[in-house]
Amino acid sequence: MADEDEGLGLDEGGDAGAAPAKGGKGLLIPGLLKWVAIGLAAIILIVTVVVITMKVVGGNNTGTSAAIPMTEEYTGAKEVLDWYTSLGLIQTHTMEANPTSVRVDVVLGYKKEDKATSTEITQRTVELKDFLRRYFTQKTKKELEPNNEENLKIEIRNYINDSILSSSKIKEVRFMQLDAIQQ
Repeated sequence: MADEDEGLGLDEGGDAGAAPAKGGKGLLIPGLLKWVAIGLAAIILIVTVVVITMKVVGGNNTGTSAAIPMTEEYTGAKEVLDWYTSLGLIQTHTMEANPTSVRVDVVLGYKKEDKATSTEITQRTVELKDFLRRYFTQKTKKELEPNNEENLKIEIRNYINDSILSSSKIKEVRFMQLDAIQQ
């Protein structure tokens, strides 16, 4: 029976009884290190996915900004203007055989807090209204269609800057109302 006891590892002072006690303490540190490594790998994976997602979505587009053309419309760098709104409503007819009634309310944009431009526009209000009345009288209904508004604004701005104002310039022209009604 002694041979059987030795084969089963039932010795009180034998190596078989001491191994499980040592193995329990010895496996604690490698098991802890394994879970720390898994946690670190998960954090690295999550951070990588978030960074890549942000670049794709556009949250960090520093590398692509040179490839996309930027204009004032998209950058928000458009200049803030003061607006002269006292010209009032101008009514006239087009030059066609069957004239179209035109009602237009024009406002003029100039540099913010530019008192000289504001003063000159006020002093030349009569000339400005007369010019605008004549300008719209020389147009046809087709020329007053919405797709031509930008051209009209540019023509008006250029004429006012070149022929009416002497010491100052307006930056923009806007229509608060532009109605062309066929009779």
